[in-house]
Amino acid sequence: MLIKTILFPTDFSQGARAAMDYAVSMAKDCQAKLILLYVIQDISIAEWYIPSSLSAADLVEDMQRSATKEMEKWLAEAQKQVKDVESLVLRGVPFVEIIKTASDQKADMIVIGTHGRTGIDHMLFGSTAEKVVRKAPCPVLTVRIAGKEFKMP
Repeated sequence: MLIKTILFPTDFSQGARAAMDYAVSMAKDCQAKLILLYVIQDISIAEWYIPSSLSAADLVEDMQRSATKEMEKWLAEAQKQVKDVESLVLRGVPFVEIIKTASDQKADMIVIGTHGRTGIDHMLFGSTAEKVVRKAPCPVLTVRIAGKEFKMP
C-alpha cells in the first residue's frame, strides 16, 4: 500500500504529542504529505457551561487565536523532519471534521492519539479517537501514551 497523505488530528494534549512522533516518522519514511489538523469544538452544545461573563463569540475568537498560535509551534516542529507539511484549524465537531478532512484530502492514513480530553470535555464530547476509528474512510493508527497500558484485573 502506498501512503501519500497522512492526516494527524491533534488536540495539543500529551496523547497527541505521542501520536505526532508516529505521524512524523511515517510521513518521513513514506515521503508522504503530512496534514496537521486541529478542530475548535463547536461550543453551541455546551453553551450552558460558559460563564455568563463571557460571550460565546469572544470565547470562540480566543480559542481560534490560541489554536492558531499553538498550531504554528507544532507545524514548525514537523517541518524540521518532513518536507511536505501543512496545517488546518477548523471549527466544528472534531470527529466529523477529522473524517471530512480525511475524505477531502484523500488521506491514506490517520494517526491519532487515544488519550486527549479528560473530565467535563470527555463527558460532553466523548472519545474522538473511538469515533474516528469507527467512521474513517481510511486506516487509522491509534497511539497510546506510554504508561497508559491496560492493566489486567
